[in-house]
Amino acid sequence: MQKNRIYTYLIILSFIFLNGCAAVAVTGVAAGASVASDKRTTGTVIEDQAIELKASESIFSDKELRESTHVNFTSFNTVVLVTGEAPTEAMRDKIINIVRNIEKVTSVHNEMTIAAPSSFMSRSSDSVITSKVKTKLIADKTASALNTKVVTEKGVVYLMGMLAREKADAATEIARTTGGVQKVVRLFQYTD
Repeated sequence: MQKNRIYTYLIILSFIFLNGCAAVAVTGVAAGASVASDKRTTGTVIEDQAIELKASESIFSDKELRESTHVNFTSFNTVVLVTGEAPTEAMRDKIINIVRNIEKVTSVHNEMTIAAPSSFMSRSSDSVITSKVKTKLIADKTASALNTKVVTEKGVVYLMGMLAREKADAATEIARTTGGVQKVVRLFQYTD
């Protein structure tokens, strides 16, 4: 139990220090709380964090990709969602290949678009949508807020997690009816 608590604190601190944003700090605390009820093993939770970090480091170390693209990586149970924008198909393919070649990645959902990197305003709007969806998930008793990852890119909400279909359906309906959401993409792993 002590070991899980230490891992939880490390995950929370990584969210706070890597992102440096109050909204992300709140998300980090929620993520830390979710570790206790997460269906993934502690090792898998840590592996997901490592996958995201390795992917980010790979993009950051490539000057052309760092300066020309906007990319987000979300790993859940070693399944990686890649969102963002790249100005060319070649750059997008390069990013996806980098992620596919990271050790322990089992599959990749490529949701990148060919476009100039999104604006700060667009990203801020996406952050607000993510916060609204998460808040509604927490308030709802039928959805599983602690076991659902929410990612928003250009108004499209991506839902990830290991849930029973009934809880996944409830989470989807909550996201679908949240203001500003253009579309909901379900990337759940079902437990039933």
